[in-house]
Amino acid sequence: MDVELPDIGKISPEVFNELIFPRLGAKSSNILIGPHHGVDVGIVEIGDKAVAMTTDPVFIVPEYGWERAAWFAIHILVSDVVTSGLSPNYIAIDLNLPMEITKEQLEVMWKTIHKECEKLGISIICGHTARYENCHYPMVGGATVIAVGEKNEYVTPKMANVGDRVIITKGPAIEASGIFATMFPRLLGKEFGSEFSKQSQNLFYKMSVVKDAMTAVKVGVRDNGVTAMHDATECGVWGGLYEIAQASGFGMRVEKEKIVVDSCVEKICRYFDIDPYKSISEGTLIITARYDKADEIVDVLLSKGIDASIVGELIEPKYGMILIEGGKERKLEHPKVDPFWDAFYGALKRYKDIEK
Repeated sequence: MDVELPDIGKISPEVFNELIFPRLGAKSSNILIGPHHGVDVGIVEIGDKAVAMTTDPVFIVPEYGWERAAWFAIHILVSDVVTSGLSPNYIAIDLNLPMEITKEQLEVMWKTIHKECEKLGISIICGHTARYENCHYPMVGGATVIAVGEKNEYVTPKMANVGDRVIITKGPAIEASGIFATMFPRLLGKEFGSEFSKQSQNLFYKMSVVKDAMTAVKVGVRDNGVTAMHDATECGVWGGLYEIAQASGFGMRVEKEKIVVDSCVEKICRYFDIDPYKSISEGTLIITARYDKADEIVDVLLSKGIDASIVGELIEPKYGMILIEGGKERKLEHPKVDPFWDAFYGALKRYKDIEK
């Protein structure tokens, strides 16, 4: 099959399956979970422990402000590893910084990284820090986050089963809306009022699933609760639901009207003309859980101030992906292309003078 790379963003499952998956280096019997599209972590067995790892870019956007940018960078990294159900312990970080970064900017960035890691109980164990030509924001390096736990404590989509309930936290387009609110506060203030602009900027600090995941697994894992978790990033809620279902090997039935939606998200996505359910949503956690534990998981999440709801269930794979909207069923498909990027860069060109 001849498949093409996307114009922007993550490669498709087809490209992954053709180019990446067949070439994974040396085989090892210690690998409990290897690379798989729709799975956020790899897990290996070391001694009597399960060790979960994830690697992602260090994503720094100076326009957010250095403290917020560094906060977001760490939470992007950690949000993947916590979908294993294990608490994060260590991080190795490589910073390939642009030549224009100053010592003062690096100091603020690194102090924030240190502070957030300290809060999360994460030790920085090694790294590399330098400035180079042809390095540019926002991708200024990479990092690996490691979580260590017992072999009966981690979860993976392969542990899900027919009848498991599907839970979604916070709703769609948390990241897309949070970024728009942070980058265009005056524009949103002009359109919706200063109070709305101020309120919508609170979405920024919802762009993390660390608290969501660590709260959900307190109820239990596997047959006692959570069976799988997935961070809805590019292609948003629809993409995330599709990916976790594919990774589990089952179909899914989802009721759109049961998904919680932040009121600010609705207005922001309508204004920038993007579909919130297809848009990047770091901070939205998709959980599958045993049917008799799902209500308890939602209650625990709500008690911690995390909006969540049961939106559907896993079904036999022969039925595929079913979305119920307005009482009618239709096929749920992976969006393939996230509408946020074109809307965001288009907005930057159109509105940069307003935000000065």
